[in-house]
Amino acid sequence: MNKWWVGSVMLVASMVVDAQPLPAALDDFDARMERVRAQFEVPGIAVAIVKDGKVVLERGYGVREAGRPEPVQADTLFAIASNTKAFTAASLSILADEGKLDLDDRVIDHLPWFRMSDPYVTGEMRLRDLLAHRSGLSLGAGDLLFWPTTDYSTDEVVKRLAKVPLKGGFRDRYAYDNILYAVAQKVIEQVSGQSYADFLQRRIFDPVGMRQTRFNADHLQAGDNAATGHAKYDFRELRTVAPLTWSNNSGAGGIYSSVHDMARWMNVQLAGGVLADGTPLFSGKRQREMWSLITPIEIPEPAVPELAPARPGFAGYGEGWSLSDYRGHKLVWHTGGWPGMVSRLTLLPEQKLGVVVLTNQEVGAAFNAVTLQVLDAYLDAPATDWTAAYAAAVAKAQSKADESWDRHVAARDARSRPSLPLAGYAGSYRDPWYGEVVVRKQGRALQLRFARTRQLAGSLEHWQHDTFIVRWDDRSLNADAFVNFALTPDGKVREMRMEPVSPLTDFSFDFQDLVLTPVADAKQD
Repeated sequence: MNKWWVGSVMLVASMVVDAQPLPAALDDFDARMERVRAQFEVPGIAVAIVKDGKVVLERGYGVREAGRPEPVQADTLFAIASNTKAFTAASLSILADEGKLDLDDRVIDHLPWFRMSDPYVTGEMRLRDLLAHRSGLSLGAGDLLFWPTTDYSTDEVVKRLAKVPLKGGFRDRYAYDNILYAVAQKVIEQVSGQSYADFLQRRIFDPVGMRQTRFNADHLQAGDNAATGHAKYDFRELRTVAPLTWSNNSGAGGIYSSVHDMARWMNVQLAGGVLADGTPLFSGKRQREMWSLITPIEIPEPAVPELAPARPGFAGYGEGWSLSDYRGHKLVWHTGGWPGMVSRLTLLPEQKLGVVVLTNQEVGAAFNAVTLQVLDAYLDAPATDWTAAYAAAVAKAQSKADESWDRHVAARDARSRPSLPLAGYAGSYRDPWYGEVVVRKQGRALQLRFARTRQLAGSLEHWQHDTFIVRWDDRSLNADAFVNFALTPDGKVREMRMEPVSPLTDFSFDFQDLVLTPVADAKQD
């Protein structure tokens, strides 16, 4: 057991409503939470439950940072990551209620300079399409423009969409993206005449009463009760990670909030967009549309048999919200993944029930186990050990990753040598949408660096033939990648391609979408 588990602190928040006690099935909730933390090695978790417009529970468990005594509390701030998308959808809805836009407007009606790589898609892309993950972009396409943090501006990110390839049909199928939420952010700013930070603060945070919530990590203030993120370096050693800021795609992720504030947000959602004082934040019509399925999602088989009871009967995506069912009841929910922090917010509209789980470790199994325990208790469902079920899923995922590595090792010709002297691979390479990646010979080794992404710098280790593995200097990334050089008949590098080594690598490291050619042969940006 790691030392930071010893004497861990559990703090019960002050805002627990006696008129709405926890169901009897959750009498041991505190013990269950400590079991979840121990099973998945999560330093700190915060949970809020709302029911029938009341806050039933707001509690923090564990610590804000491993090895330090400060406890997680109901007002501890966490990065909520892609749970930000619901705020972006709500922002567009507010503007739609005011008649300043319509979700069926073309994007180019508001941003005439907007371009996708296909002219037809450019002309037909509607504001609603920006929110629904059906553009034809592949999973996470373009994320390297802002993940990890880059020095591109939001305008530059959106303009580079013109070069990001479409790998599916327009409105053909679901493929989760982040980059189109940057476009939605630009629309909000264009139509409102405000920065997105100001719009959120004045039009959502302040009216809802989310006084602790911050726009992103750059807006954290001295004295803020903020959690520190943790990741398993090289998928093994749990350590702290530096905060990430998406200042160039704030519409997709970046908000820092607490379960205390998110409980207020959930109650507004469950009240059909009506604030505590009875005034509407957005109309019931707009909420119904946000919660209506736009893009169907294929339902996979459960990762392990233990997760079969959680398999939905339908799944899809609306406007900034995931939609599915659980034990016959409609769910409106979303998750968020961030370096060192992951989260889940779940609503059962028919039951006026909401639960939010914020954590400071990169393991979604923890927030899923907690969420389903709460849902089962309120639905009077059969007892299921969700902690054990998700532990089995985590173990299986790790086993599959190990098998994948073993296959790579078995296929490797370890005696092979590079076709060229190392200096022959050195140079500047350019991808049409990302930009420049530099390979340099330093001493007897090669170094690779993404020109606009400080964290993406590392050493190239020869793997076989003209393939190397880049080992990133920042070991918290867990994103080492194969780097393959294709040669011309004359022994010159024609292009460089990349792909993640491990299937556990976050999909936002979309290395496989890069086509890097030597600068001398590439078209200038």
